[in-house]
This record gives sequence, structure tokens and C-alpha cells, in this order.
Amino acid sequence: MTGATQNRPAADAGAHTEARAGSGGSTVLSTHGLPGWLDPVVEAVRTIRPTQLSRFLPPEDGRGRQSAVLILFGEGPRGPELLLMERAGSLRSHAGQPSFPGGALDPEDGDPHTTGPLRAALREAEEETGLDPAGVQLFGVLPRLYIPVSEFVVTPVLGWWRAPSPVGAVDPAETARVFTVPVADLTDPRHRVTALHPSGHHGPAFTVESALVWGFTAGVIDRLLHFAGWEVPWDRSRQVPLDWRS
Repeated sequence: MTGATQNRPAADAGAHTEARAGSGGSTVLSTHGLPGWLDPVVEAVRTIRPTQLSRFLPPEDGRGRQSAVLILFGEGPRGPELLLMERAGSLRSHAGQPSFPGGALDPEDGDPHTTGPLRAALREAEEETGLDPAGVQLFGVLPRLYIPVSEFVVTPVLGWWRAPSPVGAVDPAETARVFTVPVADLTDPRHRVTALHPSGHHGPAFTVESALVWGFTAGVIDRLLHFAGWEVPWDRSRQVPLDWRS
């Protein structure tokens, strides 16, 4: 999937890619002024290759619905943290799963290979969590990935929550709850397990904030922790079986 890295917006201090995101106004993809602890993440975003993130890459024939998620780093009482949400149990796909805010691109978001994912990630985050996009600095874009079960082609967009705003479930029909997870908990071996699906698929998972984070979201978090140098050795033999409906 060579096009995944060739067409994504640059993520450096000199980037001037403009996007509009709902009521959040103009944004610029830039690493200028980020806290120092994000430096390893910035470097990982700059160097990581699609195959280092996942074995599920977008189909070469162009199939799949273009979408984006917002991987939002903030700083809380216990240090760096990530914003997550739990999807409503009534949704048609990925019901009840913790996830990054995000969703499918709308036509008004623009080109899915350039700035469209930036707009979509912020717009969806605002619609799902009430986040004020004006307080978010986007600083990077990971290669596009694929979720076979729902046929979404997902662009992960990374942001720094420069000016935090109140968040919560905007529409209970879509979002069950919104929460933040300290990176310290995500790296703690006590919170790391292997999720085992009845299909035989297995992958990294996290037991945090009364939730089991698994699947696409856990896979991306796992790879970010690894390539940022934040990963702590953990017991991969600790397994948590998933329900057959997952």
C-alpha cells in the first residue's frame, strides 16, 4: 500500500495544510509547540510503515468506506492520557466496543487522500463527544488501515489536546460514554492481556477504566506504545475470551 504514505499530509512545523472542522474553525497540521513527551510519538508517526501497524491494509482495488479516527493525547492529573469512547450497544457495527472517536468521511470533508480525514476526525469527535475542535492541534497522520468486518478504510489522525474542553456522550444512540485513559495504565503490564475471539483471531487488549479495549483500537494503541518506546514487557499468555457476538 505505497499510496498510504505518499499522499498523507506532512506533519512538521512547516506544514500549512488547512482544514475546516465543523464549528472548530481553521486548523493546521503541525508539530510546533508540542510538549516534549510527545516527541517519541511524533518520530513514530514520521517513520512507521503500514505493515508495522497492521496486517489488515486497504484493498488494492479501492474497496472500503473511507473513514478517520482521532487519536487525541491530553495531559491529566496522572500525566499523558488518551481520549476514548464506548460505542452504544445498539449500533450495527462494533456495538459496545471502546474506540477512538471517529467515523466515515462525508462528501463535505473533502479529499480522503489529503485533508479529508483531518476534517472528518475532528467533526466526528465533536459530534460524538462534544469536544471543541478549536482546542485540538493536529500533528500527524498514520498510514491508512482496514477493518475487514465493517469494510472501513481508516485513517488515524493524531492530535494534542492543547486546550481541553468538557466532553461526554452527545447522542446515547451512538455513544454510551466518553472517558480518558492515562498512558501509565495502558503501559502497566497488569492492564495488558491478549483478547481471544471465537474465530481464532487474537490480539492485544487493555483492561482499563472498567472496559476491555480490544480490536482495531487496541492494536493501534499497542503499536504506538511500541514504536514510541513506551511499551513495558507484559505477559501475552494472559488471555481474555471474547463473546461470539463481538
